[in-house]
Amino acid sequence: MAAAALVVAVTASGAAFATAHTPGAPARAAAAPAAVKAAPGGVDSAMRAALDALPASDGRYTVAVEDLNGPAATVYGGGTGAYDTASIVKVDILAALLLDAQDRGAPLTAKQEKLAAAMIRSSDNAATNALWKATGGADGLDAANKRLGLTSTQTDKDGHWGLTRTTAADQMVLLEAVLGDAHSPLMAHSRAYMRSLMSTVETDQRWGISAADGKGSAATPALKNGWLPRSDTGLWDVNSIGRVEYGGHTLLVAVLSDGQPTYSKGVDLVERAAATAVKAFVKAE
Repeated sequence: MAAAALVVAVTASGAAFATAHTPGAPARAAAAPAAVKAAPGGVDSAMRAALDALPASDGRYTVAVEDLNGPAATVYGGGTGAYDTASIVKVDILAALLLDAQDRGAPLTAKQEKLAAAMIRSSDNAATNALWKATGGADGLDAANKRLGLTSTQTDKDGHWGLTRTTAADQMVLLEAVLGDAHSPLMAHSRAYMRSLMSTVETDQRWGISAADGKGSAATPALKNGWLPRSDTGLWDVNSIGRVEYGGHTLLVAVLSDGQPTYSKGVDLVERAAATAVKAFVKAE
């Protein structure tokens, strides 16, 4: 990956991201409150150095890490642009569904709960199609994302939910709203419900950012993965987002990638990047 400059961005909770920005790519401006400080430079440089030291990979990737126990947060590869969400958008769709239920003052129906469980735990696409329609499709998700604070996530013009485009920094904003403790339009019971589903995904879908959890095989991180073979190139999008515990810290982590030659190589890259980033991040804090 090309050498990077740092661009500071700020999430809704006030965590400041020092985003690794690739020279020549447009930087997304961020309006930061004056009182908010950027993450310590040591964290940014340590994570960047650790990831730069990894063997060269196919395609491209970006990693974001935020410490919920402190102010540090950073993004690597922020200048690489947006990525297809694939199935990580299912977290966003469920957040939109729960916002709608809150607005109506009504809980999810039994049918909606069954569909939501299938969508998150087993990544069921038929269930996702039904809930995508129930939330108003692309327009509904766009409206929900405005409330959630996502500013760089765009739905597909043809309405394909898996081709929604996003950035690692925007996924941090979403994870804060879903798995954080404050500053969220989602009520506490909605956040607890989402975390319970994301913590109980099917065994064969527990890869990804879970590789960064300090509890190893005993870990039950809240996560959602996404994978999508692109018909036009034959290459894979492989993504993972969620919340892990490492070294006494509770961390939000997002790894997005595309241009992967196979699903398995994409998974390997995501796990290697997540584990490397979190270890370097925590050590430098």
